[in-house]
Amino acid sequence: MIKEATATVFVFRHREDASWQVAMMWHPRFAGWIPPGGHVEADESPAEAAVREVVEELGSRMRLVAGPATPLPDGFPHTPVVAPWWIVEMAASPDSHTSEQHVHVDHVFVALWDGDVRPPETRVRWFDEQELADGTDIAEDSRLQAKELFARIGEVAEFAHS
Repeated sequence: MIKEATATVFVFRHREDASWQVAMMWHPRFAGWIPPGGHVEADESPAEAAVREVVEELGSRMRLVAGPATPLPDGFPHTPVVAPWWIVEMAASPDSHTSEQHVHVDHVFVALWDGDVRPPETRVRWFDEQELADGTDIAEDSRLQAKELFARIGEVAEFAHS
């Protein structure tokens, strides 16, 4: 089975009323709302693909927040890369990259929104926790992940700013 690396990003923004929202984009092929993301190109890491996809699809700047990971030893001589929160394999139907059934090895990242830089390529909607729970056209796997992240976003944001 063909396996392709992909990156997905749950981009959160903090509102003036202290609540949080997560960005979702409308995906016509799936007829539903999903987080931004896409294939990792040959010349980039999954983290770089995550940043590129958010700029392309949402028109937004953001800061990736490293997922839970074991710290590298002191004095480690190589450059660390932002760790994803999850890495999952999921079946993928033929798409613009591969004309047959294949598997996406999806690197799932969390990010904090840092403003818009240009108009988005797609329809974008910001969901609060209740809208996410009530939405009928949100991909169920995305809903489950976002629900988990909403429960932790306060501590995630605090860690990112420390």
